[in-house]
Amino acid sequence: MKSTNYAALCKDTIGKYRRTQVNRCTSAKSERISLYTCAMQLTIESIEILLLIAALVAMLTQRVRLPYTIGLVAAGIVLGLLAFVPQIELSRELLFTVLLPPLIFEATLFIRWRELMKNLPVILVFATVGVFISALLTGAGMVYFAGWTWQSAALFGILIAATDPVSVIAAFKEAGVHGRLRLLVEAESLFNDAAAAIGFGVVLAIVSGEIVSVQATILNGLWSIFGGLLIGALVAGIALLLTNTTNDHLIELVLSTLAAYGSFLLAEDFHASGVLSTLTAGILIGNFGFPTAYTDKGRAFMMDFWEFMAFIANSIIFFLIGVREANQSFWNAIGMVSIAILVVTLGRAAAIYPLSMLFQKSRLEIERNYQHILFWGGLRGALALALALGLPPEIEHREQIITAAFGVVAFSIFVQGLTMTPLLRQLQLLQGPSNPNINTEELVDRP
Repeated sequence: MKSTNYAALCKDTIGKYRRTQVNRCTSAKSERISLYTCAMQLTIESIEILLLIAALVAMLTQRVRLPYTIGLVAAGIVLGLLAFVPQIELSRELLFTVLLPPLIFEATLFIRWRELMKNLPVILVFATVGVFISALLTGAGMVYFAGWTWQSAALFGILIAATDPVSVIAAFKEAGVHGRLRLLVEAESLFNDAAAAIGFGVVLAIVSGEIVSVQATILNGLWSIFGGLLIGALVAGIALLLTNTTNDHLIELVLSTLAAYGSFLLAEDFHASGVLSTLTAGILIGNFGFPTAYTDKGRAFMMDFWEFMAFIANSIIFFLIGVREANQSFWNAIGMVSIAILVVTLGRAAAIYPLSMLFQKSRLEIERNYQHILFWGGLRGALALALALGLPPEIEHREQIITAAFGVVAFSIFVQGLTMTPLLRQLQLLQGPSNPNINTEELVDRP
């Protein structure tokens, strides 16, 4: 019986989509179409334009007290409608190879090892069983209420089930959430990517007519998880070993950059989880490298640098989401999009509240107010969009899947994003102004 490597299959299908786009872009160049009408041109000029827009939006949102990410999406929609923006394609390749590694690395640098280990059972239950429950109920809802085939509904259910680390980290950093609540929400969004990726690969293989082997599925899943952890640990270990041999803060920064991107890309090349790999590298460097391996100047420099990198990555991602939303027509599919938003929201509720009951009357018990935030803070974003856009053209209801994904993401950003801070304030869970970084003295006391 022929077995399937689902991570490779996922990469191949998305690769075919990317090559099609590249061919279109090449044709456009031959017809002397401008940079600004040709997709996927991530050039110095386009980056400069995006950064200028990001700076202006950041200043404006600070004045009107709106979340920065929402301002970026709104700016992307406006400029997208005016066709006054570089048409860079929001693809899985761009997201995974350029934008996601610095976001994950920056977030995990400040996760405390002891707190993570203490809450790991809760995080793993939400990131595995929770994803499965959410995907199952979402898929069933699209079959029953929207009339989709089970194949299309299953693909949509699994690609939209996992919360998006980009959106979640950005939202909770802006809201000023700290402590256990932020750890639970952010860590779940980082860990559940692996579960969603495995599930997406399996469903895509079935829908594509591949023979699915239970043994191969289990082995691929285990390798995706433990391979990612192993590669991340090895890369972090090598980076820290080299860092111990220098007192130059610039070399320390270079080694941390190699760890962030190298762990992700190396894991992806070996069909393991890049997210888990960079997560592991970031946690190990933040907890075991900062206290001993880095100079005082290197620690301070790294904190500022990675905050800046996360700002750039977030700016590009959310602006491109807005540009893509501007090109999406929801009015002809308002009923289907409404159904998708409803079943995704109910699926998230079914994943959070019942599973939280498993930890009642234990040291890991989750406060009721925390459960409400875990439910409402389960944001979807660029990761789901990249997976949807990478679906092969022959997939049934492909355009409906993409439209539904964009509708759910728009709801997450504008409705959930705008109401997150008021809800946190209502539940008395805000602990003062946001300060995403931890001071140097606190880092030295780790782990």
